[in-house]
Amino acid sequence: MAKKWYVLHTYSGYENKVKRTLLQRVELMGLENNVFAIEIPTEMVTEIKEGGRRIETERKIFPGYVLVRMELDSRSWAAVRNTPGVTGFVGSQGNPEPLTRAEYNKIMGIGRNVPGAPKKTSTDIEEGQAVKVVSGPLAEFDGVVSEVHPDAGKVKVMVSIFGRETPVELSFDQVAKLD
Repeated sequence: MAKKWYVLHTYSGYENKVKRTLLQRVELMGLENNVFAIEIPTEMVTEIKEGGRRIETERKIFPGYVLVRMELDSRSWAAVRNTPGVTGFVGSQGNPEPLTRAEYNKIMGIGRNVPGAPKKTSTDIEEGQAVKVVSGPLAEFDGVVSEVHPDAGKVKVMVSIFGRETPVELSFDQVAKLD
C-alpha cells in the first residue's frame, strides 16, 4: 500500500478542528503507520485595513478542505471518514481519489512562493465605492473606485481634477473609504 495524499471535504470553518480531532483519533486508534500527515493549504496575504495599515494574515486557499497523507485501508478510511466535521473524501462516486504529485504541489503552492514575486493583497474596497486619497500628489482628493486589482494591490479611482473626471491608479494604502 502506498502513501498518497487525499482530499477531505469538511464543514467550512472547521478545518483546524478537523485536523486536531483527526490527529487525536490517529493516536488513540494506533493508526500512526497509516495516517502520516494532515495539511490545511494556506497562503500569506497582506490585508489593507482602514487608514492604509498593512496586516499579514494567513488565509486558507480552499476553505472546507483538508489534505491527508495516508495509506488507505478499511481502518484508516473509517477513522478519517467518521471524524466529526468531515463530510467525506473528494473523489468520484464516494471513492477517494488520491492527488497526483503535481496536483499536491500546485495546491500547497510548492514553487509558487518565488522570492521577489508580489504577494497577494486583500482589501475590502469595492468598485463604485467613494474613497479619499490619503497620500501621494493627489492627497485629500475624493473619488470613486472604477476598478480593483487585488493581485497588483492597486485600484483605479476616478478623481475630479479641474472639473474633469480623470482615472488615477493608486495602491491600496493610498486610499481610505469614505463613510
